Amino acid sequence: MWSLPVIDGPVPVIVYGAACVFFLVLLLRRPRRAWVLTVLVALLVGALVGSLAALVADLTDAFGTELPGAVFWWASAVFAAIALAIANLRRSRAWRKVVAVVGIVVFAITGVIGVNAYYGLNPTLGSLFGVVTSDPIAVPTNSSSPRPAAGPLYKSFTPPAGMPTKGKQGTQVIPATASGFDARPAGVYLPPAALVEDAPALPLVIMMMGFPGDPDPQYIASALDDLAAENKGLAPIVIVADQIGPSGNDPACADSTAYGDAETYITKDVVDWARKNLNVIQDPKYWVIAGYSNGGGCAVKYLAQQPQTWKNLLDISGEEFPGSEDVDSVTSTIYGGSGAAFEASKPISIMKSAAPGTYDGVTAVFTVGAQDPPFIPAAKAVSAEAKAVGMTTTYYEVPGAGHVVDALNGGLQKGLALLYPVLGLSAP
Repeated sequence: MWSLPVIDGPVPVIVYGAACVFFLVLLLRRPRRAWVLTVLVALLVGALVGSLAALVADLTDAFGTELPGAVFWWASAVFAAIALAIANLRRSRAWRKVVAVVGIVVFAITGVIGVNAYYGLNPTLGSLFGVVTSDPIAVPTNSSSPRPAAGPLYKSFTPPAGMPTKGKQGTQVIPATASGFDARPAGVYLPPAALVEDAPALPLVIMMMGFPGDPDPQYIASALDDLAAENKGLAPIVIVADQIGPSGNDPACADSTAYGDAETYITKDVVDWARKNLNVIQDPKYWVIAGYSNGGGCAVKYLAQQPQTWKNLLDISGEEFPGSEDVDSVTSTIYGGSGAAFEASKPISIMKSAAPGTYDGVTAVFTVGAQDPPFIPAAKAVSAEAKAVGMTTTYYEVPGAGHVVDALNGGLQKGLALLYPVLGLSAP
């Protein structure tokens, strides 16, 4: 059930169709003047309430980002339909009251499905509710006697006959040995070159998604399948790790008593597990820390702290600093009320305080939607500081993209293409 698609396939069609039927049934009554007036008032008031609810959520930054116009339209339409259903509860027969009550539920579900489809980030019922469905994938481990590399992989690797044309996706439970963090199973992607006999050690990407969100590998897997098809089946092995947890709270990429040691989980547990369990190149020159939105803020923070672990960064529509959406709450909950500790945790602060030469050899790619005003200044500020401290940086605005799936896909396509030569997967 949790794997049921809710963006594509029959579910949205059925839900939208049911909503239309319920709306028409509730609308069509004997056209007396009183009923026509009631309908007009109900629809107008409902639409107004929906718009105001969306406006309040937008002004209070309830979802951590500016709400797009589509959310306002959906909120107005859903609340108008619900108001029509409520109007049918007065002076009506029992069957119409039942239809009205069921209709309220149907309209609410329709709104959720519609808004989710616009964002495009939760393709299944499970992902919509933050439930990661288990799909264990066998991972090829490091060889005890790895073949010596004969130059970059794009030169040394020859695809064997029968190599798959696409990679494999699945899940792995990564033990929280050091952190004790309550993490959901990580998403894992193995490219075609990892699925052959005597596979070469490959670069590694550790990626984190947004908040709210799920450790879903399908977006980066799709981008890498396309690049692998152009480059002998070569692509990094990917871990999409969970920096959020199942509680629905935002740990702000930090260790805290409130939400657990999310930072230690990513920077220690996930890193150690990858080194011990995946057939990846151990040199940090071939490791990438990546993230989207909330995960982008985490990624740049972790690289700023540990450039010895990762020499490459892909920050897609990332926050300027973790917790930027609710500074007061994060200062109080995560940092015990210490504004100085919060300030010191910001990526720009970490980079400014680093010794000269700390970031030599680091490649950083920052992408953001060209139609994403709240996040463009953040991307510009962090990328500018990264360049100032010696990173080789690229700043890119995804044409026509906002802060949803178009920004994610565009950022992955551009960023990974730029990193391919750095990782030895394509010619410079």
